[in-house]
Amino acid sequence: MHPSLNIAVRAARQAGKIILRFADRVDCLRYEDKSRNDFVSEVDHAAETAIIQELRSRFPHHAILAEESGADGDNSEFQWIIDPLDGTTNYLHGFPQYAVSIALLYRGQLECAVVYDPLREELFTAARGEGALLNDRRIRVANRQSLDGALIGTGFPFRDHRHIDAYLAMFKEITLATAGIRRAGSASLDLAYVACGRTDGFWELGLSPWDCAAGALLIREAGGIVTDLVGGSGFLDTGNIVAGNPRIHRDMLNLIAPHLTPALKA
Repeated sequence: MHPSLNIAVRAARQAGKIILRFADRVDCLRYEDKSRNDFVSEVDHAAETAIIQELRSRFPHHAILAEESGADGDNSEFQWIIDPLDGTTNYLHGFPQYAVSIALLYRGQLECAVVYDPLREELFTAARGEGALLNDRRIRVANRQSLDGALIGTGFPFRDHRHIDAYLAMFKEITLATAGIRRAGSASLDLAYVACGRTDGFWELGLSPWDCAAGALLIREAGGIVTDLVGGSGFLDTGNIVAGNPRIHRDMLNLIAPHLTPALKA
């Protein structure tokens, strides 16, 4: 296993233990609103601290961008992107769909990724040029050749409603063209499911880098394509993402294109 990936796996598993420790007593947890419909709990903070301590013990000079503690060490060519609990709202409601997400960038390029579902004991990993795995088994994106019969994942723009009308128009187009759409509430797992073929594609608006960095590398290493809404590479900057195998990705871009506002094309 890639040395950095090995450390990331160890960090993700430590965070997973913290998450599971409180999973059956979430009603006792302290949490607060970061913004509208966006929550952070003491478990998020504890899990993030465990991840950072593990990474710092091995890579003290690497930069870190973490959901709860922000950016640190901007001068390094290496940057870890961390979501200690992707799906906090699900977690606080006892809805069993959440994960730990950790990715490493080197000079702006995704190098390794971990998405860990502690409830199901599913560990998704990838290293650039080495493929993607689920619990040590190689995974590939689905080979479906059209949207007819496809199952597509998404996430509603729940924090920022500026693009809700455009999103709903996209939602209608894709609903009519496919077998169905699923919105489970953890973008990192949604992307991991595309990587292993459980869903055929995914799109969402307004994600943060920690929501999608690890999942994006999983999909690429599993043979898929990940872009922004206009087919470019800026999804980590814009937070707008489309993913799938080459045919599904192309067809989704074509359905989305007529509904892009000038702001979404930027």
